[in-house]
Amino acid sequence: MIAGNEASITRRGMLASAGAGAGAAALGGTPATAQTGAPGTFVLVHGAWHGGWCWRRVADLLEQKGHKVFTPTLTGVGERSHLLSKDINLDTHIADLVNVFKWEDLKDVCLVVHSYGGWPGSGALEQIGDRVASIVWLDAFKPEDGQRGFDHTSEFSRKGLLAAVEKGEPGRPSPSAEAFCVIDAEDRAWVDSKTTPQPNGVALQPIRLTGARERVAKKTYIRAAQYPQPAFDKAFAECKADKTWRTFEATNCGHDVMVDAPGWLVDILLQAS
Repeated sequence: MIAGNEASITRRGMLASAGAGAGAAALGGTPATAQTGAPGTFVLVHGAWHGGWCWRRVADLLEQKGHKVFTPTLTGVGERSHLLSKDINLDTHIADLVNVFKWEDLKDVCLVVHSYGGWPGSGALEQIGDRVASIVWLDAFKPEDGQRGFDHTSEFSRKGLLAAVEKGEPGRPSPSAEAFCVIDAEDRAWVDSKTTPQPNGVALQPIRLTGARERVAKKTYIRAAQYPQPAFDKAFAECKADKTWRTFEATNCGHDVMVDAPGWLVDILLQAS
């Protein structure tokens, strides 16, 4: 385990991230949980414009270690993009996650959410919090009760949403992988080939929370420092100041940490679970 509350990914660790062991070396030691931990269950939730596909490298590494992994794709994006409609709202995506837990009978789960995934993840915890043993917020929004995504997202996203609504379109187009600061050129091409429009309605519905997220016993926040997003900076600072959260910082990695540094991320997830 790493001493202290915060750790940073190094350039060496990022380049070696194809293997989980390399991530441990980058952090200055091999976490005991990465080698001897009992098999666990992980639910990995993607962010806006993405789908379960973005977790493939991380899921493969976790499954190779004997863990059970679920990478649900939220309604209207990825392989479910044919379902994109104006009827999709935040409740739809919350139900997507809740139903995975219910129909798969999941318990003692490590719930990992990326970016926009912090919204439906926070909402889902209100219903399945007793099934979750730990959470990891990966460069993710950490909403408070009554907030809505439109008021806390980037200027690009706000303009895109308003333009899509004006045109009568159900979703707004994705930015390029370069905007996500994806490092490798081939990875940028891969991400660009997979991203799909994000449903507008999910950003317009206020979230209703009673504090279930904060009641989870083990909480971790990871910040990808190269990606500019004030909302994530604020969430990271809040978590660093709160002793109930552990924090880590990826300093040489883009927003899509699961693409840029899967091995390093797996080591953190095994510590956090």
